[in-house]
Amino acid sequence: MNWIDEGYLISKNSYNENSVIAEFFTKEHGKCSGIIFGGTSKKIKNYLQIGNKLHINHNYKNEGKIGYFKVEILKANAPLFFDNKNKLLCISSAMSLVKLLTVESQINTKVFDNIDFFFKNLDNQYWLKNYIFWELNLLKFLGYDLNLENIVTSKTINNELKYFVKSNSFEKHVPNFLIDKKNENVNFDTLLLGLKLVTDYLDKSILTPNNISQPYSRVNFISVLK
Repeated sequence: MNWIDEGYLISKNSYNENSVIAEFFTKEHGKCSGIIFGGTSKKIKNYLQIGNKLHINHNYKNEGKIGYFKVEILKANAPLFFDNKNKLLCISSAMSLVKLLTVESQINTKVFDNIDFFFKNLDNQYWLKNYIFWELNLLKFLGYDLNLENIVTSKTINNELKYFVKSNSFEKHVPNFLIDKKNENVNFDTLLLGLKLVTDYLDKSILTPNNISQPYSRVNFISVLK
């Protein structure tokens, strides 16, 4: 049995001397894993970079057992940013979240399209701001919508409008750009505050209840930014 699709490489691990186990998020088949025989060869390993988009021919004998891939490069996304450490780490962070939060063989074209959006905007001058919205959209498409617009309250402080999320025990500041969604440049410290807000939500509502830790690549990405 086999199928043909296109997908983004979200993880890879050595399988033996000559092969790797690769995991893709595909357009028509969701997240799937398989062996790439010869994946360590010079011809293939050069385009088996996390985030690259590939044409995939997947073959398997029995449902539920790991199959194998034959792959061809469609778009080499990662090499475009080999000279930009922060953006390479951002790619790793994004793909690790897709790997962690999606379910095997569950189709989600919105998630696939969201990955397309991620790479189309990574070369934009507002790439970090776009990435924060990308994470929020990923969570939304997986059923974890934060719904910030519906839960914030506003205050005018020193003639400046500010947004807050309140509970019985705390009041947390929400950066304006997450609510207003304007295209103006946002200062770096405010972007970090936005990332922290998403991190707190991710931990509290998704990861901690399931005894899951933050992906190392995301933690590393944020620590390097600081």
